[in-house]
Parts: sequence; structure tokens; C-alpha cells
Amino acid sequence: MVANPKGGSGKSTLAVHLASWFARNDEIVCLGDLDRQQSTRYWLSERLQHLAPIRHWDVSGDELPAAPKECTVAVLDSPAGLHGKRLKALLNEMDKVVVPVSPSRFDMMASREFFEELSGTKAVRKDKVDIGIIGMRVDPRTNASKQLVEFLQQFDLPLVTCIRQAQRYVHAVESGVTLFDASNIDPVDRLQWKPLLDWLVKRR
Repeated sequence: MVANPKGGSGKSTLAVHLASWFARNDEIVCLGDLDRQQSTRYWLSERLQHLAPIRHWDVSGDELPAAPKECTVAVLDSPAGLHGKRLKALLNEMDKVVVPVSPSRFDMMASREFFEELSGTKAVRKDKVDIGIIGMRVDPRTNASKQLVEFLQQFDLPLVTCIRQAQRYVHAVESGVTLFDASNIDPVDRLQWKPLLDWLVKRR
């Protein structure tokens, strides 16, 4: 699950890129979208037929349905404002949760409360689900990004990687493709994504 209570944190960008990477690596991928904007579902409708297939996971009901049986990897894009009983219920169904955080004061304030809530849930306390933080739209040359990294490092949760801001991500989400669908990936992007991909496929 990709989760952050604040909208605009990069959840959908992460969700579609993760789904695409797993699909490119021969997994049977299902992508679900709980967000009201349905950004990842729209992205999926725009995806070209010749690209690695990603299946739609219908999660429109009140309770999260099981992913289709044939699915080997399920990616869930969660809604803004996720907390309380809904968050706890979803955590019980997940293996890993990726939390994107952008370098803005509002994102950091919202994330602090979210991290505290995550740490207090039974699933996290009993180590049944792994939580990983991703710095989004990070430019190490800016003070805002430096402050973000310092902020994230104070929590007892791993800062898995930081991903730079680039217009190519905007184009990807708008057109049904991702960086992983390209024949060549920029070495910098590959280097930034590798820690997250390694963390996701690591077995307990």
C-alpha cells in the first residue's frame, strides 16, 4: 500500500511506477485505487496494450476485497485523510506500506501525526507489516530538501530512498506509462529507485 494522509504527496506516482516495475518483471500485477480522484485507475485506462499488463483491482466497496487469485503482486493507492479504523483495517491486509513525503512544511506536519499513528497500530508494533518512507521531489541542492531528510531521519522508521523531482514523472502519470516502460532509464533514476525496489522484494 502507498499511503500518506495528505493529498499531493506523490502516492499515485509511486503506485503506478511500482505496478509497472513488477509487471515488467513478469509478475501478475493488480492495481487498486481507493482515492476519490481515481488517478491510478485513470492512468490504467490510458495504458497502451503493448506494455506490460497491469490488471484493475476493483476496491470500490466499503471493505477491501481480496485481490484476484491469479495476482502475484497487489498495489493499493490509498486515499488522502486515511486514519483510524480504516487505516488499521488496511494495515492488517498489507505486507508493506510505502509512505511518500514531499519537502513542504505542511507535508511534514501531516506526516508526523501519521507516523505516530502508524507506530501505535498493533500490526506495526507486532512487526506484521513493514513501513518504509520515501522522500519525494527531493533536490539535494535546496534547503527544503535537506530539511526534509533531517526531519524523516528522526523517526524510528527507515528512510528507504529519495526520488528527485522531474517533469518525466508528470508526463508518465498523464499518459499511462512509467519510467520503467522506457527502453533506457536514466542512471540517476535507476539508482534512486533501486533501494525501494530491493526493500519491496526482500523477504522477511
